[in-house]
Amino acid sequence: MKNPAKIAEPKGKLGVLLVGMGAVSTTTIAGVLAIRRGLAKPIGSLTQMGTVRLGKRTEGRSPLIKDFVPLASLNDIVFGAWDIFEDNSYEAARTAGVLEKDLLEQVRPDLQAIRPMPAVFDRRYVKRLDGPNVKKGKNKQDLAEQLREDMRRFKQDHGIDRLVMVWCGSTEVYLTESPAHASVAAFEKALEANDDSIPSSMIYAYAAIKEGIPYANAAPNLSADVPALLELAQQTGSPVAGKDLKTGQTLLKTIIAPGLKARLIGVEGWYSTNILGNRDGEVLDDPESFRTKEESKKSVLDYMLQPTLYPDLYKDLCHVVRINYYPHVALLLDLARRAGMSGIQEWLSFYFKSPMHARGLYPEHDLFIQLMKLKNTLRYMRGEELITHLGLEYYD
Repeated sequence: MKNPAKIAEPKGKLGVLLVGMGAVSTTTIAGVLAIRRGLAKPIGSLTQMGTVRLGKRTEGRSPLIKDFVPLASLNDIVFGAWDIFEDNSYEAARTAGVLEKDLLEQVRPDLQAIRPMPAVFDRRYVKRLDGPNVKKGKNKQDLAEQLREDMRRFKQDHGIDRLVMVWCGSTEVYLTESPAHASVAAFEKALEANDDSIPSSMIYAYAAIKEGIPYANAAPNLSADVPALLELAQQTGSPVAGKDLKTGQTLLKTIIAPGLKARLIGVEGWYSTNILGNRDGEVLDDPESFRTKEESKKSVLDYMLQPTLYPDLYKDLCHVVRINYYPHVALLLDLARRAGMSGIQEWLSFYFKSPMHARGLYPEHDLFIQLMKLKNTLRYMRGEELITHLGLEYYD
């Protein structure tokens, strides 16, 4: 057993700033409010309902994760957001149409109090949306500074002690790394020059990381996953995680595919489809935005099934991804910041379709390995023995 990591206590309020107030954000906000009021249980939340085994199986030590590591309480969270539409959180949740009306009505006053700040937005990167609640600035550096000022003002106005930012905005058009992303100096020069290779999500990521705020990317956009912003994260001590939260189609892949591979069962074809409503589906109806999402989803099977190692089983796998438009991660990042962890947080891969990882490595997609990495990181933080599941210690 080693000495536990020094983790600052989660004193005071935690501000969770959400970029975009669509289905993901409003469901998150309403869910937390409902849990706080005793209207719902935190079903599906690893931090609230999950346990972590400590020591040997014979010891019977399996505390709740929220009791094992000093996580911020749901009661201490204050939500803020940016959006291109002026609707408050209640109105936006009604538009998204995910939650039942009866539940929304019970938390309506708190939802109505959350109004979005004007957003940084450019239709060149999200072609199917447009809205009036948008910032104006002389260049992208100016827009980034406006976002930083928003964060400072939000923190002061609400008596916030710490902030976390999560990009919950739309999927942007497909982009790859450019010279503007190579270093902090190059990136900041590109911001001043309004370089086209810097989309809105990167401006938010830069602003958060520049402020030393943890940043998570819940969409497949390139966002913070470029050398310049990773360099900046090391300088400011900002933890970063992403990309693209997995909650449906890809989550099932990461559960089923490892089982098939473990029993060496071959797969000839895998057809995946999502039927999305609200603005998420509308945005992904654009081929350029769909390509960004497609790349995130399709890479999962390649890394998990490893066709180069098992050519007889998976070499000729036909993998098709479809997303049809049907018109109708913050406590652990805060913990990482208080524990002095900066840069890529690979242990949070459990939550993402296209996990960020060090250059030269391949991402780990197996959900069960991801969960073991996450829990071992928590054990490491608290000075507990890491668990390998080898089990030989019981038979010595």
